[in-house]
Amino acid sequence: MPDSPALPARVVGAAPDIAASAPATVLAELSKPGKPISRALVGVFFEDISYSADGGLYAELIQNRSFEYSSADHLGWHAFTSWELVKRGGGRGAVAIDRALPLHPNNPHYAVVRAEEPGEGVGLLNTGWDGIPVRAGEIYDVSFFARQCFMGEMWGPDSDPAGRPMPVITRLEGPDGRLLGEARFEIAGADWHRIEGEIVAVATEEAARFVLLLGKQGGLALDEISLFPRKTFRGRKNGLRADLAQTIADLKPGFVRFPGGCVAHGNGLGNLYRWQDTVGPVEQRKGQPNLWGYHQSVGLGYFEYFQFCEDIGALPLPVVAAGVCCQNSAHTPGRCQHGIPLAEMPAYVQEVLDLIEWANGPADSRWGAVRAAAGHPEPFGLKYLGVGNEDKITPGFKERFRMIFEALREKHPEIVVIGTSGPFAHGEDYDLGWAYATELGVPMIDEHYYVPPQWFWDNLGRYDAYDRAKAKVYLGEYAAHEPDRRNTLRSALAEAACLTSLERNGDAVAFASYAPLLARRSHTRWAPDLVYFDNTRVYPTLNYEVQRLFGQNRGDLFLETGVSGLGDAGEKLAASTVHDLASGDAVLKIVNGGASSRPLRIRLAGLPASSRSAALVVFAGADPDACNQDGQAPAVRPETSTVPISEDFDFLLPANSLVIFRLPLPR
Repeated sequence: MPDSPALPARVVGAAPDIAASAPATVLAELSKPGKPISRALVGVFFEDISYSADGGLYAELIQNRSFEYSSADHLGWHAFTSWELVKRGGGRGAVAIDRALPLHPNNPHYAVVRAEEPGEGVGLLNTGWDGIPVRAGEIYDVSFFARQCFMGEMWGPDSDPAGRPMPVITRLEGPDGRLLGEARFEIAGADWHRIEGEIVAVATEEAARFVLLLGKQGGLALDEISLFPRKTFRGRKNGLRADLAQTIADLKPGFVRFPGGCVAHGNGLGNLYRWQDTVGPVEQRKGQPNLWGYHQSVGLGYFEYFQFCEDIGALPLPVVAAGVCCQNSAHTPGRCQHGIPLAEMPAYVQEVLDLIEWANGPADSRWGAVRAAAGHPEPFGLKYLGVGNEDKITPGFKERFRMIFEALREKHPEIVVIGTSGPFAHGEDYDLGWAYATELGVPMIDEHYYVPPQWFWDNLGRYDAYDRAKAKVYLGEYAAHEPDRRNTLRSALAEAACLTSLERNGDAVAFASYAPLLARRSHTRWAPDLVYFDNTRVYPTLNYEVQRLFGQNRGDLFLETGVSGLGDAGEKLAASTVHDLASGDAVLKIVNGGASSRPLRIRLAGLPASSRSAALVVFAGADPDACNQDGQAPAVRPETSTVPISEDFDFLLPANSLVIFRLPLPR
């Protein structure tokens, strides 16, 4: 056998914590035919939880821009929440919320501002979500809808409104009132019309505020008051926050599931997420309460989700309700699932079919025309559709799911329908969900589980025995939960071990996505999450690093990989190898969940003579409790290098580690 190459001192060398004197062996069969697996195996699941959309990924900086907040969103909220009436320099005036002449029936409320004495300006102030972040030199697009309110008691009954345009100033200000930039407009006419301009910030401020001031005596009705950074992700109008979107893009996700989660089937039938209410002009979309305790403007709607998927090269995987609401609705956990009345189900089924037409239909079809009007005449190429989310498998659910599934199978056999098996890895709904999917011939089923880190190690063989003749698996929501729900290195490595088992079983498991994806700091409703953020910073967790490393080192074929010579049955060691046909590389991943470093003998059977070096990534830390959930810099960072390899060599696997060898194979 060739001599073992010398590797970097940080990887090899004497170590007092070696768990066993005899090395374990990791064998990767590089020359044998690989088993086809899904290249899109590792993806992301986006749910609007913990302000992930409004106040998060959606780049809008004005909170409650259309005056549609209510106590149904959050106790104590109302249509004027997040706004203040401001009166500058002796100005006198008032504000009211009206709905007599709305901009659109889906957007019924608007504000009416009356300047009785303008002084230095009477108007509105908004501080966004915990302040509005602005950066010196950058451009911010401001827009709003307005119409003049003509008040005879001010101007007299014979006054000519056309001759009295209303001057308006929009400003960005610091918390102390200092001017950061402004734009000026003149509003004329009694009909709603859109006003737009730009503000260039002259200074950086993390907690700015937006002010709109009337400059003359008179009144304006105002709605859909909006402020966007010009620098959205890919420069998209009505776009996404650039740093958050890039953080997701860096995962190289194979797919994006949206919009939920529990958001999809909602709190009661009136709160089902209806995709058609989220497309078209934003001022015509129909917002609604978010069951996580705030409001969904749906400015980030189906068009933006699909566009984002296209921008980052990910498959879109929308999820629609299965004709029932969440069984945990109405503060009655487990017992409040209600179904759309059967007489109304044909119309709901048509909604689902319309979604396919909207996504894939020609630009001159009814719904394809809506997509084309938004700027995307070409079809999006939808292939997968989830129906249901963690639903209780009741007779009512079954009846409605069957109606949707059979219509899709008849009208769109090209669409892969994904069913549901409840929220747990076992139990009644899991068993009933799988049995019903098998009865109907559903091609894929969604499994969910949030479990302790040790569970993943104990269940690395979970999918080995799955019947390949039955539905494929989409592991739609999973995460390792510590008792205190922190994002630890231990939990991240447990998830890495799980991912090696999913690669090994990539013929049975098509997709997998950690959940939840995003959470706004100080507004978090669920922990742990993959990425935390505030107004100006993004805090990827250690769990994120594992997902990123697997997403950036994916493959098309699983190459047979085995581990032997373990010291005891409880030793935490897992490995997998995939062949990336695009690059020609083989990628070997090894996870050590133990507190001690571990000597390995790595055998690369069939390694070509030309391959004598590999790119190496080491993600390791001494403390399995290491955590950066609270906004610190990552406690552990991947380190990269190039190392010599051979068909048979020794390697000291660090404690608490994921290591990745990337080595070229002949094309």
